[in-house]
Amino acid sequence: MALVTIDDVRAAAVRLEGVSSTTPVERSRAIGELVGADVWLKCENLQRTGSFKLRGAYNRIAQLDREERERGVVCASAGNHAQGVALAASMQGVHSTVFMPTEAPLPKLAATLAYGAEVELVGPGLHEAMDAAQTLAEEQGRVFVHPFDHADIIAGQGTLGLELAEQVPDIGTVVVCVGGGGLISGTAVALRALKPDIRIVGVQAAGCASFAPSLAAGRPLLLPTANTIADGIAVKRPGVLTLKHVEALVDDMVTVTDEELASAVVLLLERAKLVAEPAGAAAVAALLAGKVDTRGRVVATVSGGNIDPLVLQHLVTGGLASVGRYSTLRTRVADVPGELSRLLALVAEARASVVGVSHHRLQHRLQLGQVEVVLELETRGNDHVTALHAALESEGFPIVTD
Repeated sequence: MALVTIDDVRAAAVRLEGVSSTTPVERSRAIGELVGADVWLKCENLQRTGSFKLRGAYNRIAQLDREERERGVVCASAGNHAQGVALAASMQGVHSTVFMPTEAPLPKLAATLAYGAEVELVGPGLHEAMDAAQTLAEEQGRVFVHPFDHADIIAGQGTLGLELAEQVPDIGTVVVCVGGGGLISGTAVALRALKPDIRIVGVQAAGCASFAPSLAAGRPLLLPTANTIADGIAVKRPGVLTLKHVEALVDDMVTVTDEELASAVVLLLERAKLVAEPAGAAAVAALLAGKVDTRGRVVATVSGGNIDPLVLQHLVTGGLASVGRYSTLRTRVADVPGELSRLLALVAEARASVVGVSHHRLQHRLQLGQVEVVLELETRGNDHVTALHAALESEGFPIVTD
């Protein structure tokens, strides 16, 4: 099985003219200062459909013959590939059926339907959806558009690498989010051909890191579980072709935790003004966590921005809490007039802003004459939270942690 070539990627770029956007590359001084490097972001979250997936899907469908187009295409996806296939098929007058996990994010489901696909919800994860899609393709003679393990898909994703070579001529390191490996495979093909000395690093979610054991075994291995907030890269088994590309062209593969992914999503939102889903923020998360051995100018892919607003709200709240920007504390006050007022006055004196207050008289652990008070606060960092706790305890308001 031959590797994709730079000529394949260039041919894909011609097919994608006027279809995919040349997404911007923006320098991030904020991230650069945190990691001690010259960091740039490839904003593929601004691509049509909100991720890089349109590139590969369109390139694959564009090369089908007339009979294949008439039978239609089938795919499986947690959301981004689904949208890419749906739009690519609709643009070329091809019917598409997309299998998605039953718990697929609602915005991704709605967008896939809006792009014109027929959607089937199957199983708890991507692996089950893949099996169902391949079964339908075999039964009905339809073309299965694989999310990553096909030469045309890899070549299409590789057009991102062509853009990077032009946008950042002196690039030294590229860090790429990795699920099944289509994006890093195509990007590596392009950049290895154009800039042989570049350092290429892939990033997987620690809860679904399928490449390390597969590389060690020399063949794709199926992980028993996938446990990560990054649904877009929760792929339990890499492809045969993508594994071959990664083995030949990629320098390193690292992992990031869900906490690191969440922190990266929040930082991108606050400092770079970019909305990224956890999977799309994996490369930035690896940089922030110090897991990438960088060389020269660094480009991190922000590969997708299709995040459920409710999930984003949860991540923002959690991210702010981790850095002491949002804090919840429990304390106990005497059940007498004026004590709650005194507590809130101390909080105000410490320059914390109250978001919410609740009090409970019937907790089993309370002594007679006590009230438990829960405060939700906007604070100014972990040092501020520590100082606030100390100030309250010195005035007789204990911080309850049990």
